[in-house]
Amino acid sequence: MNDWKDKGNCQEPQTGHPQKQHVKGNKRGDSGFWKELVKGIIVVNPVFILILGLCPVLAITNSITNALGMSAGVIFVLLGSNIIISSIRKVTPSMVRIPVFIVVIATFVTILSLVVEAYVPALYKSLGIYLPLIVVNCIVLGRAEAFASKNPVLLSASDAIGEGIGFAIALVVIAFVREIMGTGKLEIFGRELFKLPGLSEHPLIFFISPAGAFLVIGVTMAILRLAGVMKYE
Repeated sequence: MNDWKDKGNCQEPQTGHPQKQHVKGNKRGDSGFWKELVKGIIVVNPVFILILGLCPVLAITNSITNALGMSAGVIFVLLGSNIIISSIRKVTPSMVRIPVFIVVIATFVTILSLVVEAYVPALYKSLGIYLPLIVVNCIVLGRAEAFASKNPVLLSASDAIGEGIGFAIALVVIAFVREIMGTGKLEIFGRELFKLPGLSEHPLIFFISPAGAFLVIGVTMAILRLAGVMKYE
């Protein structure tokens, strides 16, 4: 009887231990997912912190509509390419990883271009060459090389969503200031939201020029750093 009780007592900790490890693993996975998500939005914001992808930022942030369209496109390409690249990272030879990354990214950009051209032709025309140029956008290629090729699928998806949202926030903030100051009104997909008296009759056209974009980006970065909202780690 005593031997039987001793064996039973020895077995009890073993049955509960794997469950505890599983719960701890899930907690680590969840915390890692949210950490990478928030990190991409704030800590390593691609525009305000890493200063990446400024070519489309300067070119298409003269309106909120363009900013929203480009943001959605970049998020789609980032998420799709990060998931695929992370999935095949262990079977991709290191010597050809960059060409493989570009092929994967180009596939998603082609899908995006065809869909936008078919269903939102006005936006496709407005974004112009900058839509297909997402293929060589340093944000997309940089996250593929620096993160997706070295991390599991879930974390790579989190990184893509965070970086995409961070990029979208930057574009919308810059476009909001530029469109209001440069036109005196705010429109989203052809629908006028409001108009500022006086400024709409005499807009500051400088703000919708590339020089105006540089000014808005510089002032925004200075304000964010002065407020301590965004800073280097």
